[in-house]
Amino acid sequence: MSEIKVNSIKGVGASAAAITVNNTDGTCTANLTNRTNKNLVINGAMQVAQRGTTGSAASSNNNYGTVDRFRLDWNNLSVNATESQGSLGSSDTPFTLGFRKYYRLTLASAGTANNNAYIQVKYVAEAQDLATSGWNYTSSSSNITLQFWVRCSTNQTFYANILCQSGVGGTKDYVFSFTASGNDTWTKITHTIPGDSNLIFNYDTAGGLIIRIIPFFGTNLTNNRTLNQWATHNAGDYVPNMASTWLTAGASTFDVTGVQLEVGSVATDFEHRSFAQELALCQRYYFKVGYGTQYVSVLVGIMASSTDFRCTGRWPVPMRVAPTITQSGLEVDSETAASVAITGLTSSYLDPYSGRLQFSTNSASFGAGQAAQAYTSNTTSFLAGSAEL
Repeated sequence: MSEIKVNSIKGVGASAAAITVNNTDGTCTANLTNRTNKNLVINGAMQVAQRGTTGSAASSNNNYGTVDRFRLDWNNLSVNATESQGSLGSSDTPFTLGFRKYYRLTLASAGTANNNAYIQVKYVAEAQDLATSGWNYTSSSSNITLQFWVRCSTNQTFYANILCQSGVGGTKDYVFSFTASGNDTWTKITHTIPGDSNLIFNYDTAGGLIIRIIPFFGTNLTNNRTLNQWATHNAGDYVPNMASTWLTAGASTFDVTGVQLEVGSVATDFEHRSFAQELALCQRYYFKVGYGTQYVSVLVGIMASSTDFRCTGRWPVPMRVAPTITQSGLEVDSETAASVAITGLTSSYLDPYSGRLQFSTNSASFGAGQAAQAYTSNTTSFLAGSAEL
């Protein structure tokens, strides 16, 4: 019998080994590009936008407005910023790799680089998703790798801030820089991040890791931050001082797609999930039903009184925590009473799986105990539940 003894196997011209062999016990580590369930980011291909494809300046300010799981935070720019979901064209490089959507930030006009100005793309992952990811995050020899595509209207250096919300002695963060080529050309960014002995990710549903992709932070938020290492978070020093080129250039745009965070030191091929898979993952944090279709029944129940409609709601998927329920434009009718508008949610008993809801109406024409339904009165009506981080 013959055997081959090697330390590693590396492709011709490759910078890293495809297979690394442990000389003590004979086990090996392989960098695979076709692993499943590797992406710790939900909706990284920007497919799902339950709230809509465009967000107004007011609704987009420090809130989720369009593409699920990604939010636009901004203020003090002296100009409005908006967010939207865009469609890639066949000439865009990410399109050839299977991407069809992107997330866009847009400035209405040239902004002002005020000291307290900021604008960022923000993603928050649950702590338990990091805790059970397989990343040995307290070891500096164990890594995670972040990749994304970026396109913007100016050529300059930007920053990403990765923040661990729990840690020995407090919050820890890690910062790296990246350069966009400008001229509305897509650039792929990859960066490998080592573990650190001070990191903690609890096994719970709270926020654990925040990814910030930053077009601009003013000097109240920047200073002389050291790159490429973990440190105790300083709210006055998220990143080094930034150029204001993008902010002050005019009606600037900043596009992102293909966001993937995975365990390991190599940025492997993006894990494309179906729309149905991504939607179900997003609905753990937010669901919206009925929107876009008129006269669709979204809840069935009884009249608890002549004015109060009571029903049981079952969420599309188990949610992160008991959701906050909202509605817009829903109406109630019964077998014997005409439709009336729902005017408010008067009580609720909710958990992550379901809940008892009681809505009030502006009519006293119903009979207590009558079967009734709540339905969409127009194409913009909806029932929604939010359990966002």
